Amino acid sequence: MKIKGLFWLLTFMLLLLLAGLTWLVVRSASTTLFFIMEGVILITAVYLLVFYTKIIKPLKIIGDGMDLLKEQDFSSRLRSVGQPDADRIVEIFNKMMEQLKNEWLSLREQNQFMDLLITASPLGVVILNPDEKIISLNPAGVRMFHLSEGENYLYKNPQELSSVLAQELMNIPMYESKTIRLSDANIYKCIHSSFVDRGFHHPFYLIESLTEEVFKAEKKAYEKVIRMIAHEVNNTTAGITSTLDTIQAFFSLEEGMEDVCEVLKVSIERCYKMSHFITNFADVVRIPEPRLSVVELNHLVISCKRFMETLCANCSINLVLQTSVENPKALIDSVLFEQVLVNIIKNAVESIEQAGSIFITITSNPVCLEIADTGKGIDKETEAKLFTPFFSTKPQGQGIGLIFIREVLQLHNCSFSLHTGEDRITRFRILFRS
Repeated sequence: MKIKGLFWLLTFMLLLLLAGLTWLVVRSASTTLFFIMEGVILITAVYLLVFYTKIIKPLKIIGDGMDLLKEQDFSSRLRSVGQPDADRIVEIFNKMMEQLKNEWLSLREQNQFMDLLITASPLGVVILNPDEKIISLNPAGVRMFHLSEGENYLYKNPQELSSVLAQELMNIPMYESKTIRLSDANIYKCIHSSFVDRGFHHPFYLIESLTEEVFKAEKKAYEKVIRMIAHEVNNTTAGITSTLDTIQAFFSLEEGMEDVCEVLKVSIERCYKMSHFITNFADVVRIPEPRLSVVELNHLVISCKRFMETLCANCSINLVLQTSVENPKALIDSVLFEQVLVNIIKNAVESIEQAGSIFITITSNPVCLEIADTGKGIDKETEAKLFTPFFSTKPQGQGIGLIFIREVLQLHNCSFSLHTGEDRITRFRILFRS
């Protein structure tokens, strides 16, 4: 545009100069000078026209091409101007535009394919900008984070989200992976890496759910172990108990053998307790398929509360129930689910030990059942081990109570979590999926 402006300035000055000279020639009244001046004007006009056609017009067309590049309009082309040198530039420019268009379309197709792949991927994909703010989160990641409806996650640090998994991601060093086990029994393998885009490193996380695979492997392992132990122990204790019964019956007829009979009685009771102990383990792998029916949660929980009131009263524990006005319904096996509630409340009582409160709350939107207690609470290290086979915080615990709860809730397609909040209240939350 500057060259074009200078051209028009030069044209104006030349025409002004020629006009001045023509005026002088007219005043001199010389016919020869007049025709010479007319010739000079004609030659100058032709020269300016040629100059414009050869230089200014090609430069304008190339400038238009630069505007097309700036606007990323790769579909338009420059037309020839009839000048060999300029047309060669135009030809090269059009070829460059064609190549840019093809590359742009190819890149766009690849990006679209990658977007579709990331959207459909079962892996959670979290992409951050250089400031570690979330700029992309695929649907699998949203499900894994259990984000509430309408919760905004864009341009937020993962630690600012309500998701425990999102907060745990920030503890993974760059280019390393970590298996995270949460208090809701879900297990994830998380990878922290980065890619370069436009010269900037963008951190990202890949999250793979291992919950189902780990649960299947755990169940297969402990089923085999429990069945083998139960078979051997029950066979052994049955033989020992039978022999001890015979010996006790024999010595009970003899005088002065009361101490021996008492020892035999204790040994027999111990055998029965051992058999009962191992039977509890075996019961975990014999959970029947649930017989589902529509059940009013208010009615189910009220019935369970009445059953547990005596146990709570003996420990000076206040059992508080807050039912839902809407009285939500759920498709469950009431027998299995009552046993789950009994186990959860019993765990809460054992955590409190003496004098405290247990709060049972039912909500309808979403349909949720929460059992909260004022017990000792669960530390972070213990949270990661919850719902692990044979793990227990109780000195005499068998580590099968939470496994039973986990198995039953999974059979009912419920999501759940067990967590102690900052207020030191421990909450077992069960969410019923529609």
